Amino acid sequence: MTVDEPLTGVEWRVVSVTADGATHRAPLAARLLLRDDGTATGNLGCNSFSAPATLRGDRVTFGQLRTTRMACDESRMAFERLLGGLLGGRALTVAPGHGKLTLTTSHGDHVNLTRSTPE
Repeated sequence: MTVDEPLTGVEWRVVSVTADGATHRAPLAARLLLRDDGTATGNLGCNSFSAPATLRGDRVTFGQLRTTRMACDESRMAFERLLGGLLGGRALTVAPGHGKLTLTTSHGDHVNLTRSTPE
């Protein structure tokens, strides 16, 4: 894996999730931060989450997600269930490059992210 920028310590904005051949745009709140201490934090679209995360080579493995329990509109909750299902308890292939990051499951579903810019 060739990395042109760090993966950890960077806030990534979730752009979309493609699952079962359908692409779903992410709510603006959806974020992911991989930390050097072996954890991940972020927002699934409505609720914040944290999870153990191991980055090894071109794979990242997420442990069980712990989330807050806020209720949002149904479209954000549906996206949250989709994203949480792809991340929680899974190993994904990592493909970084030029301010973008793609996380891909063994079934070919993927999460597209872009490096967040300070507001």
